[in-house]
Amino acid sequence: MTLVYFILTLAILVTVHEYGHYWVARRNGVRVLTFSIGFGPTLWSRKDRNGTDWVIAALPLGGYVKMLDEREAPVAPADQAFSFNQQSKSARAAIVSAGPIANFLLAVLVYWAVNLIGVPGALPVVGKVAVDSPAYHAGFDTGQTILAVDGHATPTRYRLHMQLVNRIGETGVILFDLKYPDSGLIYQVELPIERWLSEDERPDFYSSLGFEYFYPPTPVVIDQVIEGGAARAAGLQSGDEITAIDAIAVKEWGEAVDVIKHRPGQTVAIEYLRNNQSQSVVATIAAQATEDGSSEGKLGISVRVSTLPEEMLVLERYGPIDALVKGFANTGELILFTLSSIKKMLAGLISTSSLSGPVTIAKMASATANSGLIPYMEFLALLSVSLGVLNLLPIPVLDGGHLLFIGAEAVTRKPVPEKFQLWGQQLGLLLILSIMALALYNDIIHF
Repeated sequence: MTLVYFILTLAILVTVHEYGHYWVARRNGVRVLTFSIGFGPTLWSRKDRNGTDWVIAALPLGGYVKMLDEREAPVAPADQAFSFNQQSKSARAAIVSAGPIANFLLAVLVYWAVNLIGVPGALPVVGKVAVDSPAYHAGFDTGQTILAVDGHATPTRYRLHMQLVNRIGETGVILFDLKYPDSGLIYQVELPIERWLSEDERPDFYSSLGFEYFYPPTPVVIDQVIEGGAARAAGLQSGDEITAIDAIAVKEWGEAVDVIKHRPGQTVAIEYLRNNQSQSVVATIAAQATEDGSSEGKLGISVRVSTLPEEMLVLERYGPIDALVKGFANTGELILFTLSSIKKMLAGLISTSSLSGPVTIAKMASATANSGLIPYMEFLALLSVSLGVLNLLPIPVLDGGHLLFIGAEAVTRKPVPEKFQLWGQQLGLLLILSIMALALYNDIIHF
């Protein structure tokens, strides 16, 4: 299913992008020879009455629209008026930019639907605050609701997360608006940052600032016992409530996890309640390797997680007009975020290890689709905006590179010599392949 979701996602994005080029080209009288989704061997094709070959190819990693063009093959004099290269500069610029614009419009449409359906979320209520942390010294307190970050409203944890993502790699202060429950007073506090999380491959915003979200206490009541795990070998069962591990009392799941993960390979005594009867058993904690080369303990159980109270659950929903306005705003914010991230990466403020490739996209497509329609739609909008922005970068072989040549032609009043265009395309292709190789490398080491 991961492969299915990956192909579906790419097919949607590529089809919309290429159809943008196709539609504007046809409106300007350009003859389109081929509209292909994918590369390589043809799996299916059909020629329409306009002479366009519609193709589905075997490698679903992109697509293209091939137009009549005298620079690629000889064109009969009677057909020259239908060639791309014979169009005005404004027409060519419109055709080239139509693909990225189509991706932006897809994001607007997706966000419109999402905002119309409603986005479920949870209030960003502060839970534990780490002693001597930036949040602790700034005055964060358990039970406070975070109303805004840097002046932007944060009605849900997701909105708060996105505001913090915008600050990665920056130096200065993050401004939080906080409010206690049943109080009308709003407290503004500042948390200083310096090149914040710029070296972290997988940044943890909240622990770096020193606070966690509020979650109801989760008692250590076993829900499932994993086959082949330490708990199964020790005889623990679903419904058992663990009360102590290695003589350390545990009242919440987080406390139990902390004790277990620091005892890989150790034999410990586990006290638990079964049918309200106190019992104990000896278990050898399994050791599981971590990314940094160390190991942590695993007992092999899952617990019955407590749910948030209803008053902390919210639904962001808008009417048709407001949803559309919000859709444009969401898309605009993503465009600015993507441009800012590229700028920070070039400046060394964001690690290049955060650059992801097809493997990560496939995993995220599957994970969001399995989480529900709304998460998948938001992921699709994010990818669509990213594709649009990346294609507008002034790199030859991308749409932005073609716009660069058209702009140079407008300034010099003559086309850029073909040899310079060829050199640019070769350099651009080398750069794109290098970026793809880095993204694939990051995928492999994080797999």
